[in-house]
Amino acid sequence: MPSRALQVCPTPGCPTLTTSGRCEPCQTKAQRRRPSAATKGYDTRWTRTRSAYLRAHPYCECDECEAMPPLLRPRATEVNHRDGLGPLGPRGHDWTNLQAMTKAHHSRHTAREQPGGWNDREE
Repeated sequence: MPSRALQVCPTPGCPTLTTSGRCEPCQTKAQRRRPSAATKGYDTRWTRTRSAYLRAHPYCECDECEAMPPLLRPRATEVNHRDGLGPLGPRGHDWTNLQAMTKAHHSRHTAREQPGGWNDREE
């Protein structure tokens, strides 16, 4: 059986050849740079706030779903911070700053709102 062709590590400026993905040193470096979810405020306190909010607001509250009658809205599974600052922001656990959303709607919203954008396309 033929082995996989070597490819260049996708990390900018790294010339190392790998069989797939990043080379070992680049992978290790990338993992060290990424902070944990708890470091960003997504800890036990956030889990409790999120659960309580979803119990009180079981249906998606995105702009698209708000136009629909409540019982026709899809079930919410995630909580969005309207100010985009997350749980460490000044209003991180303030219910007036939260918005229940489906996974798909939250991902789409986040992609639009991220600085530099995951998705710069305007709809």
